[in-house]
Amino acid sequence: MTNFGNQVQFNVYQTMPSPDPDRLPIVYEEWEELAREVLEEGPYYYVAGGAGGEHTMKANLTAFDRWKIIPRMLRNVETRDLTIELFGKTYNSPVMMAPIGVQSIIHPQGDLASAKASAALGVPFIASSASSAPMEQIADEMGDAPRWFQLYWNRDPDVTASFLKRAEASGYSAIVVTLDTPMMAWREYDLKNVYLPFLVGEGVGNYLTDPAFCSKLSKSPKEDPTEAIMHWTKTFGNPTLTWEDLSFLRKHTNLPILLKGILHPEDAKLAIEHEVDGIIVSNHGGRQVDGAIGALEALPQICEAVDRRVPVLMDSGIRRGADIVKALALGAEAVLVGRPCMYGLAVAGERGVREVLQNMMADMDLTLALSGAKSIRELDRSVLSDMKR
Repeated sequence: MTNFGNQVQFNVYQTMPSPDPDRLPIVYEEWEELAREVLEEGPYYYVAGGAGGEHTMKANLTAFDRWKIIPRMLRNVETRDLTIELFGKTYNSPVMMAPIGVQSIIHPQGDLASAKASAALGVPFIASSASSAPMEQIADEMGDAPRWFQLYWNRDPDVTASFLKRAEASGYSAIVVTLDTPMMAWREYDLKNVYLPFLVGEGVGNYLTDPAFCSKLSKSPKEDPTEAIMHWTKTFGNPTLTWEDLSFLRKHTNLPILLKGILHPEDAKLAIEHEVDGIIVSNHGGRQVDGAIGALEALPQICEAVDRRVPVLMDSGIRRGADIVKALALGAEAVLVGRPCMYGLAVAGERGVREVLQNMMADMDLTLALSGAKSIRELDRSVLSDMKR
């Protein structure tokens, strides 16, 4: 992916003599506007909405304004290297697709379209426990492309163990455990629209194909889908979990384990004590706790607490290439992108996701060069100015 941004930019400008009138957006806000036109109220706000008054969503975005890039000159940035290494594997760039469930409400191809778009660009795809398609089908679509699996820790330990076993058997190379969703938050728009897609069978593909889950039903999901969905509602969240329970995961997988949802430095230290392999600083895109700290605001404190003992990744609020550069400069080794991809999916399916990711990576590459760096590894806090100081 050498000089990726120049290539993408040139491909756009060379159509100047005969521009495609139906070409997809470049501007992030236009993707969101088009998605709003395409989607009905329920699905749109399920993606776009957040917890409570959505103050955390706003905090995620404004946190980036605190940090300003200070470009350096005459640094020979003609050739750039965007690659990163995580858990012994090399990836094309520090961009990953965040785990997002229930993608079938956004586009008929749902997770499969997003997975194929990610695979085409070499972007690691993090499949959700709440995917509409089973994890095995997603893996088949991706071939040898990089993929991780996100675990919602089920109240039934047999289901959790089964998910881990299936993910490992399907070629997923890491487990992302989402900690911040032991129950669903108070989401005003979903309640206003009376919209919870799981109750109509969306986003339960992994559960309805899981032998451990199905063994607890009196009839198969095909015979009695209502029973299956009601059983899901009783077992999905697990608010009883403690740090000591992490040992259960180690017994059932040899894959690297990352904890997603860490915002407090003391929790980061506890994660290290319990020998996890990585941390993802995240507030679930503002969908769980209203009035919480912005993810980027929490990132430096987490990185300081971790002190490079394990990789720290970050999501929540990434919208453009400059956001990625700032997150990496503050210590993240990679970022996860969520809502922008879903707007791309709504507008144009697989192609939409691919273009959103491609454009964001191109923007990141050019911003990296214009900041005076030719490698992701050169980024540190010296390229930023803290406007709150």
